[in-house]
Parts: sequence; structure tokens; C-alpha cells
Amino acid sequence: MIAILLYTLLWASFGAGHSYLATPGGQALLSRLAGPGDRLVYNAIAAAHLAVVLGIGQSLFPGHGFNLPRGIIVLGWIAASAGAIVLGLAGRNYDLARFTGLAQFRAGKPDRDSPPEPLATGGMNALIRHPLYLGLVLILWGLATSPFRLVTATAATAYLLIGIRFEERNLLRLYGDAYRSYRARVPMLLPLRWKRR
Repeated sequence: MIAILLYTLLWASFGAGHSYLATPGGQALLSRLAGPGDRLVYNAIAAAHLAVVLGIGQSLFPGHGFNLPRGIIVLGWIAASAGAIVLGLAGRNYDLARFTGLAQFRAGKPDRDSPPEPLATGGMNALIRHPLYLGLVLILWGLATSPFRLVTATAATAYLLIGIRFEERNLLRLYGDAYRSYRARVPMLLPLRWKRR
């Protein structure tokens, strides 16, 4: 139980740090520190923080995988493969150089001073608003075959669901009514619409 609590706190630290640096205040701090390399530094900090969280998590939950029936393992691989396909298809809607920060660095402009990308509403984004997150969730749960992977899938899913709320607030600030209309038409994570009575 202590291991689960500690790992949850580590994920909370990642979520808080990552979310803070994505706020206008966090972006201003990164811009002052790194200038046009602010997005590169943001991603480097996130990668390093996540590596620490996962490394400690691996030591908190050592051991082998669960003794699962072959059918469950196959379903998991199918889910993880579907997640990889969703990630690949969804990634086509985004500028990878801009996402990583290379485009801003080359242009000599901090990320916060760069105009926002056009709102992505085509491809996978026409079916769901957050296809990258869906792909990650499918991979995480498809590969959740050990205590470490199961706790990681649980913590990362909670982080993503909370992160979506913050991201949607930011998207509303950036795109206003265009995002509000898109959000009303397109479901969040699953390509399903529930009819209200």
C-alpha cells in the first residue's frame, strides 16, 4: 500500500509540474530561461521527470508479470497495437517540429510568442477530440501485464483524464467559439455519442 501511495504521489508531482509549465505563467518562466528553446526545454523536463517517476516505480513494483490466460494476453496486444495505430494516424494532424519545439527554436521565437496552430478537426480528430490520449491509454492498458505496468496504466490514465480538463480550458482560451462548437460536436475519447433524453 505504501508503494502505491508513493507512486501516486510521484505521478501527482509529474502532473503538477507538467501542467504548471503549460500555463501562461509557466510558459513565461520557460521563455525567460530558454528563449526560443522554451518548448524544447519543456519537453526535456517532462521526459526527465517521467523517466524518474517510471524508474522509481519500477523499483517499487519489482517482479514478474501476472499469470494471465493466453487469450487475455492476445487481447492486450491487440489493444496496444490498435493504440499504436491510433497514435500514428492522430499524429498526422500535428506538426511534429512544432510539437517538439524545433520549429520555434529555428524561427527564433518562444512558443508563447508563436501563433497557435490551426485547430485540428480532421482525420482522427473528426472522430474524437483527444486521439493521442486514446492511443496512449490503449497501449498502457494493453500492456498492463505486471504489477508495475498495471499501476502505471492506472496512474497515467488518471493523469491523462485530469490533464484533458486543463488542456480543454487552454483550447477554449486559444480558439474560443471554434473550439466550443467542435467540443459540442465531437466526443472526448470514445467515438460514441450518448443521446440525452
